[in-house]
Amino acid sequence: MPRQESDDRDVKRMADLLRQGSTMTDLACPGCASPVFRLKDGTLWCAKCQKRIITSREGEDETRIMGSLTMQNLETTIITKIQDLQERMQRETNPEEIQKLGATLTGLLENLDRIRKMKKT
Repeated sequence: MPRQESDDRDVKRMADLLRQGSTMTDLACPGCASPVFRLKDGTLWCAKCQKRIITSREGEDETRIMGSLTMQNLETTIITKIQDLQERMQRETNPEEIQKLGATLTGLLENLDRIRKMKKT
């Protein structure tokens, strides 16, 4: 993709974020140096990289920050798998396969619940 098209696409994403109620911060993305936006839910986001930005305060424990990010990614993965299973269950007609999918779904839901409880502490 030519550079101008890429730049135009990035500016459009930034404008869309502002229209959706995000605010531009005084931070720069460590990967591309573009402005970082704070989404309505408080998440810091780089429109150019299309990635979440994690910041730390001086002296803050990096292990805790990385653990929190890992838990967030795991939660997202489990939700995606739950959605995939739900779609497979809708199409499935074999009762034995439905039972297997249901057991897997139960396990995923239990893990999702555990992750959410851990994030609160």
